[in-house]
Amino acid sequence: MKLNLEDIPRVKSISKKDFLEHYYKPQKPVVLEEFIEDWPAYNTWNLDYFKEIAGDKIVSLYDDRPVSCDDGFNEAHAKMKLNDYIDLLQNGSTKYRIFLWNILKEVPQLQNDFTYPDLGLKLLKKLPMLFFGGKGTHTFMHYDIDLANIFHFHFAGEKEIILFDQNQSKYLYKIPHALITREDIDFSNPNFEKWPALKQANGYKTNLKHGEVLYMPEGYWHYMKYKTTGFSMSLRAIPRHPKHLSKAIYNVFVMRHFDNLMRRLKGQKWIDWKNEQAVKKTTATLNT
Repeated sequence: MKLNLEDIPRVKSISKKDFLEHYYKPQKPVVLEEFIEDWPAYNTWNLDYFKEIAGDKIVSLYDDRPVSCDDGFNEAHAKMKLNDYIDLLQNGSTKYRIFLWNILKEVPQLQNDFTYPDLGLKLLKKLPMLFFGGKGTHTFMHYDIDLANIFHFHFAGEKEIILFDQNQSKYLYKIPHALITREDIDFSNPNFEKWPALKQANGYKTNLKHGEVLYMPEGYWHYMKYKTTGFSMSLRAIPRHPKHLSKAIYNVFVMRHFDNLMRRLKGQKWIDWKNEQAVKKTTATLNT
């Protein structure tokens, strides 16, 4: 048995009018297949290029270890020079990923390699984020703290994507006071005997290849797995739905600080309690 996932619609390119009408307003995902072929980045962005232009920069790295009470909210697991990290990627010998690296802060000249899409959303131009990973590495199922509308541009290789709308949260074993689901769920091959509520969830899937762009509506849950070594860039726009905007404000200014406080006060008991509550609340949903 597999997750109930429909293929994300794909178009070669799209007009602002059609994007707003068919995807942004109804908050549906879409893949744009030939949207950035005029960008210099389409041809020049590869691992060797980043070694040349930013190899001496120190980057924060993350792996797939479970959340610990000793970690701060989204705290990095390691740091190293980009040169050294890319060497590990090219050797196929690391589980570390780069996550949410604001590249323009470090290397502003990279702005010359891309433009901001004119699709009717006011993009946050100071927050382009880069993500790198080796074959087989993955993120936990999560949603972004600001519930932003996201354009995710993929470069090199292939990346598996699974998405769920926020309205599917009750089936996903969401961790309270956090942005993730249970970390021991393998969304590529879920165990439905252990996680039966997943059978009720309805989502989307696709595989992104070089130069393709995924639009993720605001607040969508996303799981990403690198089928091959690769990297991506995300551009974001603030959520417009009042419910999502208020939740984003709560997450940024209240939730993450409360969670850090409870980790300091309760230690691992706080993490264990949250994991137990994720199962209890999701199971209760199935019984109602």
